Amino acid sequence: MSRRLPPLNALRAFEAAARHLSFTQAADELNVTQAAVSHQIRGLEDWLGFPLFRRLSRALVLTEAGQLLFPEVREAMDILTTAVNRVQRQDQEGVLTVTTMDSFAQSWLVPRLGRFRQTHSEIDVRLVMNDRMVDLAREGVDVAVRYGRGAWPGLTVTLLRTEELFPVCAPDLLADGPPLEKPEDLAHYTLLHDEMPLDWKHWLDAVGCTTVNPERGPGYTHSNLVLLAARAGEGVALGRSVMVADDLAAGRLVRPFDFALPAPQAYYLACVEGTEDRPKIRAFREWLVGEFEAAEHQNPSAPLVV
Repeated sequence: MSRRLPPLNALRAFEAAARHLSFTQAADELNVTQAAVSHQIRGLEDWLGFPLFRRLSRALVLTEAGQLLFPEVREAMDILTTAVNRVQRQDQEGVLTVTTMDSFAQSWLVPRLGRFRQTHSEIDVRLVMNDRMVDLAREGVDVAVRYGRGAWPGLTVTLLRTEELFPVCAPDLLADGPPLEKPEDLAHYTLLHDEMPLDWKHWLDAVGCTTVNPERGPGYTHSNLVLLAARAGEGVALGRSVMVADDLAAGRLVRPFDFALPAPQAYYLACVEGTEDRPKIRAFREWLVGEFEAAEHQNPSAPLVV
């Protein structure tokens, strides 16, 4: 059933004037002129077909119809105000659903989320780890941290960090094994593989090394598993600069060589177009950009000296 209602601005002017019994005070509250309030109420009275106020020389009083209408309009305005405030608070605080790859979440994001909570205690991050491409709008997800080329229709995308690839291994592996001073020395070590588009063959081709078999060695489906094996001294992994930054800083992994191969993909923050300025999303984006910048500054890039 259709609802036939007078203009909302007229009802707001009536509610404020009836509460204060003053057009002047109502105008101050609504930040408009007294004439504007008077005009809105006159229009409401014309719409209803009867007067709502009796305008005396020094006072303003409600008519019988005004007295009947005022409590209901005041209650309706309170309900609307509560609903709008609730929606605004939900947009500024509450739950922020973030989806990202399992390996990135475990190796990089989760160890840093505590810092986000310290500065944004009003926002609870709900982290959904998923290696498939999530439909953000359909699945009710606020933002995604994705690894790719940044071309996703319907999404607003922010570049977070480009990436490089280079060999990494546990320091004990070098201490106990043969020298690893040039790429050809990799022939004496186990190569660890994951399912990245750029693999050992690309890196070995880029440094001009033809004496090492790029196919040998165990494979893993996730980058964090490859790093786990590398930290355990199982072999040499082709590390991604973002994923190995903390391990390098802590000395759990080292770089035997200086050369790094630029990756064709990068890390991006993606959200549905039109939602990028929502307070929760903006806060998370700004924090994430700052974290990536800080990690880049502290990421050691010098090769291991042996």
